[in-house]
Amino acid sequence: MRLFNTLTRTEETFVPADGKTVRMYSCGLTVYARGHIGNFRTFLSLDVLRRALRHQEGYGMRHVMNFTDVDDKTINASAQAGMSLLEYTDRYVQAFRDDCATLGLEPVEESPRATDEANLRAMADMIGQLTARGHTYESNGSTYFRIATLAEYGKLARLDHEGIQAGARVDSDTYTKQDSRDFVLWKATKEGEPTWDYGCGPGRPGWHIECSAMALRLLGEGPIDIHGGGIDLVFPHHENEIAQAEGATGRQFARFWVHVEFLNLDHEKMSKSLGNVYTVQDILDRGFRASALRYLLISVHYRKQLTFSFDILAQADAALTRVTDFLARVDGVTGGEAHPVVADRVARARADFRERIASDLNVPGALGVMFELLREMNAGIDQGNVGHADAALIREAFDEFDKVVGVMGLRRAEELAPPIPEEEILALIEDRKQARRIRKFAKADDIRKNLEARGVILEDSATGTRWKRK
Repeated sequence: MRLFNTLTRTEETFVPADGKTVRMYSCGLTVYARGHIGNFRTFLSLDVLRRALRHQEGYGMRHVMNFTDVDDKTINASAQAGMSLLEYTDRYVQAFRDDCATLGLEPVEESPRATDEANLRAMADMIGQLTARGHTYESNGSTYFRIATLAEYGKLARLDHEGIQAGARVDSDTYTKQDSRDFVLWKATKEGEPTWDYGCGPGRPGWHIECSAMALRLLGEGPIDIHGGGIDLVFPHHENEIAQAEGATGRQFARFWVHVEFLNLDHEKMSKSLGNVYTVQDILDRGFRASALRYLLISVHYRKQLTFSFDILAQADAALTRVTDFLARVDGVTGGEAHPVVADRVARARADFRERIASDLNVPGALGVMFELLREMNAGIDQGNVGHADAALIREAFDEFDKVVGVMGLRRAEELAPPIPEEEILALIEDRKQARRIRKFAKADDIRKNLEARGVILEDSATGTRWKRK
């Protein structure tokens, strides 16, 4: 498998360091508000990476994705809400987990919170290591990282060292791109803010130290295999993570850095700070299904910007409906002989799909392979050139594709959860069948229209009537 490595700006062959298990860290949500679909473009892209490594490449996974539950944003938002930090962030941690389940993300092995005691102690220990190596200084009770002590600072973001502001400090957890200044590791206690003391004095961690410490605590000494996140994290967050981890240990922090491009709305990055966001629940409330949103968010290569609109989402839903309708048709093939040409074509499609995914997660190319096979096999069914054994091979191929893209199983699960009780649907289908038998066609049509208005579509065929969600 080959991945584009932001650190080297080249595509490189990826194999985990031990040849067996991928140690991967990805930056999770800052839980001061519900995650939006721009956030989930990143999380879904990294979910596809995880799936490809696990199901296609056959590696074990040790994947950590954190919750940032203490920083300027969470502290300010909880204070405005009149709630404790833990009480406030808990609800967004749970909302994130609900949205992940809705979108079909595979559960990761570890999902630590920055405020877990073991993690706070790890942060304090790392700051102690940095101090022992001469990388820190104190001012007004806070501890800062002195970037001038690390010759390689800026290697991920390709910073111009002439622009680095020697001796200037920044206390904010977020700051402007290329604004290279000494950054805070541990912030002295301020009135009304949560505070801990594990050897750095009373205070709380800066944003950047959290991920460095959690990654190495849970994944072991560097270099870890992969670190991922949104493109906006390259600087300052990931640059500062490298500085902390490598400054403290003297070892490379991560071998591969994977970054996902923005989701745009009206040519602007989707961002809570800009106020132009949709949440997963917003999409569902407009009548769209999570499977269509997942399909859309992975359908453009992760290193290209993606523009969101509801028209494009509708197109994604139509594409996915085409797949599920095809698979239902495949399942309806019950007779006929096997055709060697079908087996050969399916085997070639499986190989082509794997090749596209192994080429820096070329999901659009892999989806193209899938739809080309769909088109050809649809034609084969029309011509009577697909038998029962062939249909089984086709179904196996699409199941293999879905282990990576994760959309078809999600759609099936949605369709198994009807908008009204299935017993009622089946009873109405039987009533409609009886009405048609005694030629009461107006009643039969009324039943069909009533179900459609309630979100259920009936499809008649030679083998009977099947229902699906609208």
